[in-house]
Amino acid sequence: MQAGLIGGRIRAKREELGFSQEAVTRLLGFKDRQTLSAIETGERRVSAEELLRFSQVLAAPLDFFTDPFLLVAEGRFNWRQSGVPTAKLDTYERDAGRLVALFRVLGTEMGHQPPLLRRALTLGKGSSFEEAAVTGERFAEEFRLGEVPSRRLVEAMERDLGILVLMVDTVPGVSGAACRLPEMDAVLINRREVPGRRHYDLAHELFHILTWEAMPPDRLEDAAAAPRGRVEQLADNFASALLMPRRALNRLGPWGGLEGRGLAERLNAAAEELGVTSSALRWRLVGAGLLPKSAARGLDEAMLRNNGRKGQARELPPLFSRPFAELVAAAVDAGRISARRAAGLLGLPVDDLAEAFAAHGVDFDPGI
Repeated sequence: MQAGLIGGRIRAKREELGFSQEAVTRLLGFKDRQTLSAIETGERRVSAEELLRFSQVLAAPLDFFTDPFLLVAEGRFNWRQSGVPTAKLDTYERDAGRLVALFRVLGTEMGHQPPLLRRALTLGKGSSFEEAAVTGERFAEEFRLGEVPSRRLVEAMERDLGILVLMVDTVPGVSGAACRLPEMDAVLINRREVPGRRHYDLAHELFHILTWEAMPPDRLEDAAAAPRGRVEQLADNFASALLMPRRALNRLGPWGGLEGRGLAERLNAAAEELGVTSSALRWRLVGAGLLPKSAARGLDEAMLRNNGRKGQARELPPLFSRPFAELVAAAVDAGRISARRAAGLLGLPVDDLAEAFAAHGVDFDPGI
């Protein structure tokens, strides 16, 4: 496994630099290209002296090749963001990758088994928006998300689909991300977004996870772009219908004959109950044929802002997730990693990490 990790990173760095195998073979002094090929595929181990030479030739620090808590040319990300400079996002992706890599490595060491099979939606780029919406409703039904799907969506993703879901503090402009690895999937959500935005981003990124092979998403998705690409529109329709199925819309209606302030008040109350934004609910009703487009367009946006709340503070969800906290705490207890090392990888002081885990009801002893 270590040989495979090192070999894969040697190949990734070589390709990043645009070096051929023949060129690196000459620089390293190997007798033939097959030696380098065997190293890159993990068939041949690298000696300490050879690894030092690789570090010099490929201009990369040793931990680039040996640190298991990095994602290097393994994970593919889809970032839902707006206006984030590329350099800043690259840096944050490295930090986010550490969270995913930590869960992967400790999970393997603690005997955690990833799902044997991956679920996938029967949708493609040629699918209609109506088909995406129907699929979203079916998902809510088949996974028994109940009257308010937003409340149980994370649980279904973690328990039934084996997807790692993490609430994180992102750089400004990032609302969430999906990450695909060969053996696992993860979704990261900016916990400082309002609840309705978080839930929508979660369902949107779930769509990308479940359609990754059929419709691989771009690395960068501009959440504020207009017009949006077809895949993103399909994801929007799926997410809206999952979080706001027709049965819930009918239960919270009727919607006919409402307009102006009366409509805004009904939207705000229903959106709060469903855990979505009033604006998203408005356009979901239009798409479902339950609200005239003219009534939706005639609303004053100010009446829908923050679902009608007037400066009321909302409680943030705790960092990370309960499964993540339980795994890291168990690994520390088993001596697989030190509390200080775990805290450092997560970018928190040890005491703050203990507090974050305690918010999930997980005991974490920094003294171990």
